[in-house]
Amino acid sequence: MAMNEAQRAQVETGQGFIAALDQSGGSTPKALSLYGVEPTDYSGDAEMFAKMHEMRARIILADAFTSDKIIGAILFERTMDSEINGKPVADLLWNDRGVVPFLKIDKGLEDQADDAQLMKPMPDLDALLARAVEKGIFGTKERSVIHAANEAGVEAVVAQQFAVARQVCAAGLVPIIEPEVNIHSQSKAAAEDMLAAALARHLETLKPDELVMLKLTLPETVGLYDGVSAHANVLRVVALSGGYSTDEASARLARNAKMIASFSRALTEGLNVKMSDAEFQAALGGNIDKIYNASVA
Repeated sequence: MAMNEAQRAQVETGQGFIAALDQSGGSTPKALSLYGVEPTDYSGDAEMFAKMHEMRARIILADAFTSDKIIGAILFERTMDSEINGKPVADLLWNDRGVVPFLKIDKGLEDQADDAQLMKPMPDLDALLARAVEKGIFGTKERSVIHAANEAGVEAVVAQQFAVARQVCAAGLVPIIEPEVNIHSQSKAAAEDMLAAALARHLETLKPDELVMLKLTLPETVGLYDGVSAHANVLRVVALSGGYSTDEASARLARNAKMIASFSRALTEGLNVKMSDAEFQAALGGNIDKIYNASVA
């Protein structure tokens, strides 16, 4: 299937950021708790995911959640398979909100080895990618984590990321490669130097039509990823908030002109299920404005 060129143009040159709405089973209880929905408010996974879907729908339908400031949104698989106001979520995002839909495809992390965590196996990935194409998804996102400056661990993470990226490209989608560097690492700057070098090496192995995006922790060295952002195969470099507050993440982002935001927790900071619609719209709109301004700085 041919890539949606309108979506590609928006991803490549659009002004704004990519919203991360892809909390999965492991991170959902914490995300709900921050939103004011406690484990006592639901029973079992089905009710938990229903509560999460209500939160996501409220965000997506908010006045400020449009292509004016948001380029794309990353969805959890359950969200892709769900509907909002009777429409498939990816369809509503693009056709009603003007926001490019992406899909989180990883199944979580392996145990730590060589100061890194690889992605767990994804044996059904081809089938998932085919379903994503059918549902109008533009690209994917897949996360692994680097905890310290260990050459073996960094190389293992990047090699696996690019192997998965080729599989995604073959399905006609654009992968967001996400080798997160733990913001609490005692060797964060050195790990990031290793990562930048590994990414540059592996980008040279891609074919001309294998287009990717990179989602990276905001670096200690300003402009560290400017080189990879200029590579012909890279559509965009986006930044994850990684646990930084909205203010801290936005300040760091503003210093890295070649990166735009792809924040999750920072996007939803301060939102609460008990807010009135006016209060919710104002709080979310404020977060969106702050992240947008840092992305276009």
